[in-house]
Amino acid sequence: MPCLHDGDTVVWDSLAIAEYLAERHPPVWPGDAKARAWARCAAAEMHSGFTALRQQCSMHCGFRIRLNEISASLQSDLARLEELWREGLQRFGGPFLAGAQFTAVDAFFAPVAFRVQTYALPLGAAAAAYVERLLALEPMRQWQAAALLEPWRDAAHDEEARAAGTLLADHRA
Repeated sequence: MPCLHDGDTVVWDSLAIAEYLAERHPPVWPGDAKARAWARCAAAEMHSGFTALRQQCSMHCGFRIRLNEISASLQSDLARLEELWREGLQRFGGPFLAGAQFTAVDAFFAPVAFRVQTYALPLGAAAAAYVERLLALEPMRQWQAAALLEPWRDAAHDEEARAAGTLLADHRA
């Protein structure tokens, strides 16, 4: 769960953190009003939706898992991701969801990119290319590298991830 500490201000919700940062750094959201509105809607949908994806594909940077099955609800979430990403990429010209620059909406989907990688989730070419662009970003590479070096283990979380399918690899140190 994210938590931002800025002096004596504590912001504990990811959407609120994005808005808090945007008040101080306007490029957090796209400059264009239409792109900004779309990006906020897409981020809010990620923030409150995609329940099957969250429940069936726990966030894990180090594991590679072959899912036992892709349930109808997970398939529905994946289809919605593809539809949403296709809309943003086509409407605003990419390579990021709301245009040429990485913004908060892309940050909201960064954990999804790791889930796609961990569980080899099936996506069409455009969505898979977007995931690859996210995973290739230096901050994403740093995030993953730090996660792989983390010595602390959450056994319950690891077991939850393993329960989704067959563990193919554990890339953690």
